[in-house]
Amino acid sequence: MFYSIMLATLIAVLPTSPAANLTKVAARGQGGELKLTNVRLTIGELGGPRPTTKLLPGDVLFIGYDINGLGIDGDGTAKYKMSMEVRDGADKAIFKQDPRELVDFVPLRGNSIPARAFITIGLDQDAGNYTCKIKVEDPKVKGKEDTVTVKFEVTKREFGIVAVYPSHDERGTFAAPTTGVVGQTVFVQFSVASFQRDAKTKQPNIELQFQLLDDKGTPTLEKPRTHIQDSGVEAADGAFGMRFPVFMNRTGKFTVQLTATDKVANKKVTYELPLTILPAN
Repeated sequence: MFYSIMLATLIAVLPTSPAANLTKVAARGQGGELKLTNVRLTIGELGGPRPTTKLLPGDVLFIGYDINGLGIDGDGTAKYKMSMEVRDGADKAIFKQDPRELVDFVPLRGNSIPARAFITIGLDQDAGNYTCKIKVEDPKVKGKEDTVTVKFEVTKREFGIVAVYPSHDERGTFAAPTTGVVGQTVFVQFSVASFQRDAKTKQPNIELQFQLLDDKGTPTLEKPRTHIQDSGVEAADGAFGMRFPVFMNRTGKFTVQLTATDKVANKKVTYELPLTILPAN
């Protein structure tokens, strides 16, 4: 099962990820073209480029793009329609979100609005190739629209660290980029999915380790921070969420290294998240 949310936000333009799996449909329009550009797959809503188009069940695919050529009213009001459809490898529609009109307040105006769509991959989703098509329309001008198509692959279900993204707050409500400034704190949010449960306790037994590496690959902590998750996971839950804080006290390029060990299944996985810290203004 797929779950989807579309949203538009005022954000910085991020580097474009490899475009091999990103295709465009030419815009049609009157009174100037509407174009979707700078299409990229990102780590979280504001993160850097996602390194792969393969996703484990339980993961989240973030698709970023810019809406160009959209008229923004003098009072900063921007109106547009967005719709999305996901098809499997046999070209069968398995998810569809009908067009809905969105209204944003864009006080900087201009003619470009960064936007996001994301898809949460259900734990029971079949493995295979999928295509997501996103369409944006200008409701003021009939036929003024553009479409972008993104291809991705869902792999077979297995133990893994998924849905990784940084946030400004501990609860993970406000997404953060993977670039910050000295003095700032971000929380690395993630989920551990598809673990096994102990036959007696009916709970998982997961050891989590948190480490930071500098630009030479040297650990910054003498020993990783460790957490054991062996209670409090509901019987119906196939995944649970966690977070680790990162206080940015110095500049540099670092890597957040997350390691999860399923002691019941005797499996171990590692996820690495690049993090850049810049001087404060």
